Amino acid sequence: MLTQDFVAYTLGALRARRGRSLLTLLGIAIGVAAVVLLTAIGEGVHRFVLAEFTQFGSNLIGIAPGKTSTLGMSGAVVSNIRPLSMADARALDRVPGVTAVVPMVQGNVAVEASPAGGGTRTRRSLVLGAGSQVPLVWQMRPAIGRFLPAEEAGARAFAVLGAKLRQELFGATSPLGARIRVGAEPYRVIGVMEPKGQMLGFDLDDTVFIPVERALAMFDRDSLMEIDLLYGPDQDGDAVATRAKALLKLRHGAEDFTVTTQDQVLEVLGSVLDVLTAAVGALGGISLAVGGIGILTIMTIAVRERRREIGLLRALGAAQGQILVLFLGEAVLLATLGGLAGLALGAGGAWLIAAAVPALPTQIAWGFVLLALVTAALIGLGAGVLPALAAARLDPVEALRDE
Repeated sequence: MLTQDFVAYTLGALRARRGRSLLTLLGIAIGVAAVVLLTAIGEGVHRFVLAEFTQFGSNLIGIAPGKTSTLGMSGAVVSNIRPLSMADARALDRVPGVTAVVPMVQGNVAVEASPAGGGTRTRRSLVLGAGSQVPLVWQMRPAIGRFLPAEEAGARAFAVLGAKLRQELFGATSPLGARIRVGAEPYRVIGVMEPKGQMLGFDLDDTVFIPVERALAMFDRDSLMEIDLLYGPDQDGDAVATRAKALLKLRHGAEDFTVTTQDQVLEVLGSVLDVLTAAVGALGGISLAVGGIGILTIMTIAVRERRREIGLLRALGAAQGQILVLFLGEAVLLATLGGLAGLALGAGGAWLIAAAVPALPTQIAWGFVLLALVTAALIGLGAGVLPALAAARLDPVEALRDE
């Protein structure tokens, strides 16, 4: 049988039973659409979370106080915490490869202001005690004014407002030079940061920055909560982290701290989110399996209904292998058309979700799309094997006698 005859015969068989073919095709289409849509949402969430973690840059190393280690017995966990000091931060600034350091303490207090229009406004906000190199390390720039100055000792009572906090306390009025109260202490505003948005639920714009030494005293802490290191793009992050760890071990006498590189965080997040995307794709794959059962059922019925047709083909000289290929081709074509329709439905659904809910990101995962299409074709092939074998094994004389 010529190729064009094979294609014409297969298409004709599908057109002859339009309703049944459409329902079978729809089963596969729904399965592929589910895979495309679910993986698009999963991939979108994947990229969103990674973007959240990299908005401060990717060449970062975080150092936190405390080291949790497991002993050689079941359930024996020892947590040994010693303070991270400003002296540690200054020492880390001299580590080869480190270009900037930000010591950090955070808390939550009431911030009070008396704008020029009169009255008093109070808002409970996040307070970040931080070093002067925040604009470089965290990639946050002042929109007006300047950031906290670098002072070796006796940090002055300066404050820098986040964009939202400035709006809530001062409205459109410039806050530069104004006096505010952070907790019970007076501060002078010297700058306002550019809008940064939220990071995992923390509103970085509803924040006031004050010198880290004053934050330690305000929150009655003897240890920094974290020290962030920025290393150059030409440096190896693991090597810089190793040098920082060695320095702190010399200073503390033991490894009583935890060093985490941004690459490690992104690697863990990436692997977790990859599993999530694969899991939601597998859920959509269940619909594909159901569609395959539909193809198996329809093709089995088709073989029973078309016994005389098969007998005529055999009488005209069609070999068993040709009959087998005809029915397999019909099953694969149904699955492929269903897969393409599902791709259109899934991509359209992802686009509609992105347009209707901008906060819910969607991103077509083309690797999973290709896998879904190939799987649909393989399901059609697998589901068509038994009916096609049954058709090929029919005795032509008995098939022609069938009523």
